[in-house]
Amino acid sequence: MGDNNHIRMLTFALPIFVSAFLLFLVQPIIGKQILPWFGGSAAVWSTCLVFFQLALLAGYFYSDWTTRRLSFRWQAIVHFGLIVIALAMLPIVPDASWKPQGSEQPSVRILLLLTITIGLPYFILSTTSPLLQAWIARAHPGASPYRLFSLSNLASLLALLSYPFLVEPQVTTRHQAMVWSVGFGVFALLMGIALWRAASVGEDGVALTTSVAPSPATAPPTSLEKITWVALAALGSILLLGVSNHLTQNISSLPLLWVLPLALYLLSFILCFNSRSATLTWYPRWLSLPLTALAVCVMAWLLADKRRDFMLLLHIAVFSSGLLIACMFCHGELAARKPAARFLTQFYLMVASGGALGSLLIGILAPLILPANYDLGFALYALAALAAWLLWSRLHWIWRSVSVAVCVFTLCSCIYAVIELRADVVTMSRNFYGTLRVKEYVASNSSERMRFLMHGIILHGDQFLDPALKRAPTTYYQHRSGIGLALLQKETDLGRPRRVGIVGLGAGTLAAYGNKGDVFRFYEINPRVVEIAQRDFTYLKDTAATIEIALGDARLSLEREAPQRFDVLAIDAFSSDSIPVHLLTVEALEVYEKQLQVDGIVAFHVSNRYLDLHPVVQALADARGFAVAWIREVRDDSSVASDWVLLCKNKNVLREPAIAAAALPITPRPDWRLWTDDFNNLVQVLK
Repeated sequence: MGDNNHIRMLTFALPIFVSAFLLFLVQPIIGKQILPWFGGSAAVWSTCLVFFQLALLAGYFYSDWTTRRLSFRWQAIVHFGLIVIALAMLPIVPDASWKPQGSEQPSVRILLLLTITIGLPYFILSTTSPLLQAWIARAHPGASPYRLFSLSNLASLLALLSYPFLVEPQVTTRHQAMVWSVGFGVFALLMGIALWRAASVGEDGVALTTSVAPSPATAPPTSLEKITWVALAALGSILLLGVSNHLTQNISSLPLLWVLPLALYLLSFILCFNSRSATLTWYPRWLSLPLTALAVCVMAWLLADKRRDFMLLLHIAVFSSGLLIACMFCHGELAARKPAARFLTQFYLMVASGGALGSLLIGILAPLILPANYDLGFALYALAALAAWLLWSRLHWIWRSVSVAVCVFTLCSCIYAVIELRADVVTMSRNFYGTLRVKEYVASNSSERMRFLMHGIILHGDQFLDPALKRAPTTYYQHRSGIGLALLQKETDLGRPRRVGIVGLGAGTLAAYGNKGDVFRFYEINPRVVEIAQRDFTYLKDTAATIEIALGDARLSLEREAPQRFDVLAIDAFSSDSIPVHLLTVEALEVYEKQLQVDGIVAFHVSNRYLDLHPVVQALADARGFAVAWIREVRDDSSVASDWVLLCKNKNVLREPAIAAAALPITPRPDWRLWTDDFNNLVQVLK
């Protein structure tokens, strides 16, 4: 009999494990597929997380409703029918018709795309854990199925960790989708076996709920308990998205930094719910409050201390460990408050509701209603306040004082960070693509006042306000820079007006090189950048050249346009840390080549704090037969002002004295695989 019970439990555990593995493996797979269509923005991942949380909520609602309202026979019929329909929707490859034209609201389009492409398969997978746990509770009334929730999160964690280290470096994007689809077929088979096993327990023809007399251990949860479940789950989700946004927007939008916060979030679920009893747990309440207080204070301090914005490893270490500690508190308190097994689907429904609420607040509402990214700072204050409120009655007066002090410190840090963010700001706005600020300051090496454009913490151009200096190209675009040398050489050699394409508008600085008769065509995905460049800077107004602006993703626009016959095409989209990888593939270079004159130059701006992109560009050039010149402009203080890599099919163009004298060799990396639309590896190029 014992062996039969173990076999039956294994029959349920296997589909739970496989479904959870597929559930979280599909997230980076589908996210990476659609990332190029929306400009490579880090907000793509945040929007995907909103969809995943909403789909999870729908799955948990379905599980709760069917187990309470339907007999097991009808549950099996309905569920098996949905699995068959989901199989017919495979493989999970988004249709190219979902590529945006440039004027759509990105968040809405991403949510619709995901719903059509993976909606039903993802929904089915999300129902598996709560549904099978309910069936186990029916088959084994004395057993607690909550440990299987920990098992499902372990499978999810393994899936996430396998992606950046095993899947992404070895398997192309399209093959990833195909292999996942095969895995869904395996899950369907295992689920069919589980249905058959569950039916063998015996069918009484009624719903799974039973008429057990209430007791303190089995009484229905109160409204306050349900609200507490929702609040704890929502705060965990808010912290997940807040830390994810902080890392991906300020470091890089690569799958590793998508996966890391989500993996830690799942790890907290595993540790908190993997317990046989209330006394045997990985969540020690006595240690939770001091650790949470310390984590909140350190994260709040680091957010407020702008001097450390550029310390990559410090930010990853502090916010990753802080997220784990914070989620251990949220999910540990959830586990400590979980109800009897007969109410588990209601419990999971409340947890999923909180997760969806948190993701909607950060992923959708915050960019619409807040002028800047204040999300994480105030989430930390909410965590401190909630922890104090939940544990207040059990705290010694000393710890009550500590709790109040932490709340005050966190709130003050948030207010200070807001004040610092708004200091000297002329204008500030936020949308799907991030936070833009226009600030004024006095240049450190002169007494001249300047205005500059910031995207997050990255400079995207500045301009002198003195009328005598305001047409001078600055920052990465000065005359000694790679793009400056390329444009000046074409001005000298052509003997006719130039046609110049520029991917990335920024403040519009490169328009300073425009002469009468020239055409400078800018490609910009963010409409707010266009507004700011036209309103708060004068490069576009002052130039003698004709200015054209194409709104939308540059790669998609260039693919759709007739040949532009550019003399110079500047790809100026990699100086920020969240780089659009789809602009740096061999297929992208082929698109650029079709838009060039015979002797045209493609200029890649590869200045970047964390990523070494020079060998990537060299490999692309070799694959398409381009000559290469790497131009590094160095300031008087020996710091690097800009890095540009110039490509041209005619080697003689790059042998002109000004370019040849400044050119540096690029160290080849034959061990690096060529970047294509189906393959890239940002982990490989981290400095």
